[in-house]
Amino acid sequence: MPAVSGVSGTTGVPGVSGASAGLPSAPGVSPGASGTSGSSGEAGDLPAPLAARARLFPALAAVYRAQLSRARVARIPLLFVATFQSIGIMILMRGVVDGGSEARSVVAGSSVLVVAFVALNLLAQYFGQLRASGGLDHYATLPVPPSAVVLGAAAAYASFTVPGTIVTAVMGSVLFQLPMTHLWILLAVIPLSGAALAGLGAVLGLLAPRQELATLCGQLGMSAALLLGVLPADRMPQVVSYARDLLPSTYGVEALARTFDGQPDWWVVCADLGVCAGVAVVSLAAATWAYRRAAVR
Repeated sequence: MPAVSGVSGTTGVPGVSGASAGLPSAPGVSPGASGTSGSSGEAGDLPAPLAARARLFPALAAVYRAQLSRARVARIPLLFVATFQSIGIMILMRGVVDGGSEARSVVAGSSVLVVAFVALNLLAQYFGQLRASGGLDHYATLPVPPSAVVLGAAAAYASFTVPGTIVTAVMGSVLFQLPMTHLWILLAVIPLSGAALAGLGAVLGLLAPRQELATLCGQLGMSAALLLGVLPADRMPQVVSYARDLLPSTYGVEALARTFDGQPDWWVVCADLGVCAGVAVVSLAAATWAYRRAAVR
């Protein structure tokens, strides 16, 4: 009997391949192929297929966990600063505001100010620093949607505002003797106001040509939230009240302030929260566009 050839996948019998003879073929070599290079249609000439792009929600969860663990140590001291700042403002306003609608505005505005400090100010600084240091190139190489990067970072920064906002609202209610029956509305006010302000902060940080300008824009935005949110609306000039209506956090402040009434008008509260949600969608969409624009430059 003729001896078997030393080439794996072929037999010593002419015209009979190893596959038809029951012998295993070599890995990566099709049955009947000689294995020598130079044949037409060689598999090595074809590009390797790319991995599938990550889906939105798994990528969003991964970015959120990464941002949360990365910013936990650095942002917690700043959260205490934001909380003490809001409590100090309420103590100062206690000397000029006795109660009524003005007290409700002060407590609601001071509570949402914690959200503005973290979600607007710090996020603008973060994206400004990320753009200046070339960190956007790292995210651009990952197979994640741009919206997942923006939403994940915004959600992580907004999560840090939850304890400080609750503490500020409770202490303000005690300080001005306001009812705390409907403070559960913070479960809607915090994420909606946080999303709206975080989207605005991301836009400021990504579109600013320099890191210093991103920091300046974040500080100015937080100052606007302080002046237009904490001060009672009926004491402002008419021109300033128009600017107040353009601030995303205004509607969260109004929704929270209305719940301090004995009989809140829930339809108006839901309308304010609906406007806040709409502004959040628009601001996050603008932040996604700004991220794409900054990542390709």
